[in-house]
Amino acid sequence: MFAIIQAAGWPIWFLLAASVIAVALIIERSIVLRRARVVPAGLLQSTAAEYLRAGVTDDLLKRLDAHSPLGKVFAAGLRNDKSSREIMKEAIEEAGRGVAHDLERYLTGLGTIATTSPLMGLFGTIVGMIEIFGAGTGTGHNPQQLAHGISIALYNTGFGLLIAIPALICYRYFRSFVDSCVIEMELQALKLVEVVHGERK
Repeated sequence: MFAIIQAAGWPIWFLLAASVIAVALIIERSIVLRRARVVPAGLLQSTAAEYLRAGVTDDLLKRLDAHSPLGKVFAAGLRNDKSSREIMKEAIEEAGRGVAHDLERYLTGLGTIATTSPLMGLFGTIVGMIEIFGAGTGTGHNPQQLAHGISIALYNTGFGLLIAIPALICYRYFRSFVDSCVIEMELQALKLVEVVHGERK
């Protein structure tokens, strides 16, 4: 494997760096973006029950802020429980935008790697082809050596695609997951607003 990397030339080192970064981002997002961690089951019911029993307390707000992204949204709404329904919803929407931004962290980088890896691989292949045809070693007169040189140059393109395909799949999955979590948080937050304003029990 190391011999292939050496033979492919210096452009492949950029692809190796991109692959390491992509793997790190995928692992980090896989740990952070779990439904039980982002939108925990039963949080709405427990929050509503505690609110109806004791109202808004500092302890409740602190626990919600530290609990999960959904808890942060709930806390933002409950801080405005004495305000109108519209103001409470605005506070929830503002908190939701901040939470969504946090959930999307590093996804732009992963998407960039997925998009640029094939281009970096193509660049490496072009550099390799220039070196093959530009070298005055007579390689062009030997079909076997020429074919071998071209196959080595194509390693860059292959490696670029090898990075881009899983990175793109993970990027699309994470974006879809974040979108679904944001929608679920909005729905649960609206239910909490209805509880606070006596429209739901």
